[in-house]
Amino acid sequence: MIIKRVVAGIYGANCYIIMDENTKEAVVLDPGGDVDDIEKAIKSINADVKYILLTHGHVDHVGGVDELRNIVNAKVGISEKDYVLMEKGTYIYGDAFNKNVDLFLKENDIIKLNNFEVECIETPGHTKGGLVFKINENVFTGDTLFTGSIGRTDLEGGNYEEIMNSLKNKLVSLNDDCIVFPGHGPRSTIGNEKMTNPFLKEL
Repeated sequence: MIIKRVVAGIYGANCYIIMDENTKEAVVLDPGGDVDDIEKAIKSINADVKYILLTHGHVDHVGGVDELRNIVNAKVGISEKDYVLMEKGTYIYGDAFNKNVDLFLKENDIIKLNNFEVECIETPGHTKGGLVFKINENVFTGDTLFTGSIGRTDLEGGNYEEIMNSLKNKLVSLNDDCIVFPGHGPRSTIGNEKMTNPFLKEL
């Protein structure tokens, strides 16, 4: 499996391209902007993008969805809870997509490709509809969990108690060797975060 990161948009959000090396089938997570760079990265590995999946609805993670979908013709998935806030034009959330949404994702949904699956884990707290995507022993945490920190909870849809519950009930129980690919910044592991992240130390 190939995991390619593109730091995109004015807020430097991590966009990930995850591709099976044999079939070339791929998913793109959180195309927040700089779609020309994302497109170059897709072409560099000859990826066949089937899905565009979104950890949450903030503009720095969804800003390039429409442009990228026009290029790759992939299905788009996001939590309905965040999409509702997008439709309302809520501050810091992205614009609702021109072609709407193909998949409203929720807990335990499985996105199946030929050689791998994407498990959806609901992690409210940064936003009401925050999602983490797990692929084998790789977990893509959006703005729920960063290396050494967690996402802010002071914007609409955010709640500190909820994000702490999400961390406690959904993430700290994962295998320590599980690799964390956050929405901003460098990657880590669940084990490393349990030892060094001050927020996880509280749990």
